[in-house]
Amino acid sequence: MATDQELDLSAPEELTRPLWKSLVRNFRDRFLDDGLPPLYLTSRPVNLGMLLGDFLDLPWYRTVFTNLGDVISPETQPPLQLESRPVDVGELIGDQMSHLWWHSLLRNLADSIAPDKLPPLELTSEPANAIVPSDALLLAAWSNVISTPKVFLPDKAKPVLTAASPGLVMQEHAPQLDPAALAFVHDLEVDLRKDLRRSRRRERFLMFAFAAEVAVLIVGYFWRH
Repeated sequence: MATDQELDLSAPEELTRPLWKSLVRNFRDRFLDDGLPPLYLTSRPVNLGMLLGDFLDLPWYRTVFTNLGDVISPETQPPLQLESRPVDVGELIGDQMSHLWWHSLLRNLADSIAPDKLPPLELTSEPANAIVPSDALLLAAWSNVISTPKVFLPDKAKPVLTAASPGLVMQEHAPQLDPAALAFVHDLEVDLRKDLRRSRRRERFLMFAFAAEVAVLIVGYFWRH
């Protein structure tokens, strides 16, 4: 690529500067003021305590004593200053997980029978224009662009197969199956039906036990309260 300035790969000027010039420049930067305005900070400094590098350089016994001191007499911190507005998020997930299983079951039943009436949703965004030209969408749906009616093409005619059709081989007799294979398939079908019957009985018993456990828990809860 052609550029207006040529690429300079030579060493910077600081490497070729004489020693006395470097001393004079450093002396001027140290003792003579350049006349720059004072630095104005708009952010509030935060005390981070000991830096991570200094903390890692400490011997192991210093960290042990520090941890013991934090456990025995913890440092009293000032109250936290919140600058954001708190938002009510309802019950926390940790509190929801600590409830018993029947509590969530009753809550789901109550939500299904009598759901909470929420206020209407307030939308701050405007609907996007799906017709060309649009600032939000690059392509439009074909139904918004094409104004012609829909055309349904007829289905292709299916070929009629006859005995004289080319490439068709008519089988005069059905293939004979092996009697041993038929007996194996019959036994496999009988075993599968037995397993299905056992599974259905086990499922009914478990459902009955579950219903009895729910009834006992509900009766015990109302009996205690």
